Amino acid sequence: MGNVTPSDVLERIHFQYNFLALALGIPLILIIILGNVLVCLSVLTERSLKTATNYFIVSLAVADLLLAVLVLPLYVYSEFLGGIWTLNTYICDALMTMDVMLCTASILNLCAISIDRYIAVVVPLKYNRNQFSLRQLILIAATWVLSLGVASPVIFGLNQVPGRDASVCKLEDDNFVVYSSVCSFFVPCPVMLLLYYWMFRGLRRWSASRRSHLLSADRPFSLSLRSLRRHRRSKVKYLMPSLSPGVGADAADTAPSPAPEGDPVTQADSASDGEAPERALEGSLKANGLRGHGSERGSHGKSSRVSGRERKAMKVLPVVVGVFLACWTPFFVVHVTKVLCVSCDIGPTLISVVTWLGYVNSAVNPIIYTAFNTEFRNVFHKLLCCQT
Repeated sequence: MGNVTPSDVLERIHFQYNFLALALGIPLILIIILGNVLVCLSVLTERSLKTATNYFIVSLAVADLLLAVLVLPLYVYSEFLGGIWTLNTYICDALMTMDVMLCTASILNLCAISIDRYIAVVVPLKYNRNQFSLRQLILIAATWVLSLGVASPVIFGLNQVPGRDASVCKLEDDNFVVYSSVCSFFVPCPVMLLLYYWMFRGLRRWSASRRSHLLSADRPFSLSLRSLRRHRRSKVKYLMPSLSPGVGADAADTAPSPAPEGDPVTQADSASDGEAPERALEGSLKANGLRGHGSERGSHGKSSRVSGRERKAMKVLPVVVGVFLACWTPFFVVHVTKVLCVSCDIGPTLISVVTWLGYVNSAVNPIIYTAFNTEFRNVFHKLLCCQT
C-alpha cells in the first residue's frame, strides 16, 4: 500500500460524476447547519428554554453540527465522484473516525436524555428542572468520552491494513464494524427504549392514582359544604321566618340549590384534556379553602408540579427517538449483515441509500422541535425574523 498514491489512483480511474449527490448534499448540509444553530441559539438566548433537558438537546445539536461540517462535505465530494476516494488515506481515516464518533455521540446523547427523563419521572423531588446539575454534566461528558473511545481505534491505525484499496474510503476491519455497531447502536437502543417504556408506564400509574386521590379528597369536602349551606339556611329562617304559608322549611330543604362557582363536577365535566379534571379538582379544593396536611400537601404538590412539566417535555423526545431509529436502523443492519453474511449480495447502491438516510436524521431533529414544541417554534421565528 505504501507504493499507492492518490495520483496513481486518479490515472487509473474514469470518473462518473454523480450530480444528484451535489443536488441533495449541499442543501442537506445547509439545512443541518441552519437548523441546529437555531437550536443552540434558542437554548442559549431564551431564558425559558434553559432547562436541563434542553442542554442535552444542545449536545445532540452540536453532534449534528460537527457531522455537517466535518463529515458530510467530504462524503458528498466522494459521492459526487461516483464513490471514488481521491484524497490521502489518512484523511479517510480521520473521516471514518469522525463519522463513527459523531454517530455514536448522537445516540448516546439520546440515551443520556432518556436517563435524565427517567430520573425526573421516578424521583421528581430530587430533580431540579431549571438547574444544570453535576449529574447532567457528567452524563453529557460521558457520552462524548465514550464516543471518542469507540471511534479512536480507526485514527490509531486500525484502518491501515495490507492491500488496502486507496480508491475506496471505508472501515477496513470487519470486526471493528461489528464492534462499533454494537457499542453505537445495538446496546444503547434497547436501554433507551426500556427506560422510555418504564417512564410511560410510571406516568400512567401516577396519573391514575393522582386522579383517584383528588376525587376521594373532594367527596368529604363536598358533603361538608352541603351541610354548611343547610346550616346557614336554617339560621336565616330562624331569624327571618317566612310570611308566606307556601314557602316553608320543607320547601326550602327540598328546593334545588345552584352549584357553587367552583363546583368540581361541573369543572371536571367541562374539561377537554386529560389533565383538566385534575386541575379543576385542585382548583376547587383551593377555592373552598379545603387543604390537606402541610407535609403531605408540600410533597404531593412538588411531585405533581414536576411531573406535569416532564409530561410536556416528553411529548417531543419519543418522536426524536423514533425518527432516529427509523433513520439509523437500516444503516447498522445493512453494514452488520454485509460483514456477517458473506453470501448476501449487498451492493454499493443500497449502502449509499442507507447512509444518506442516516445523515438526513441530523436535519430532521430541528424540524421536530418546531413542529411539537411551541416554545422552540416561537424562538425560531424570533431569531429568523431578527426580533428582540
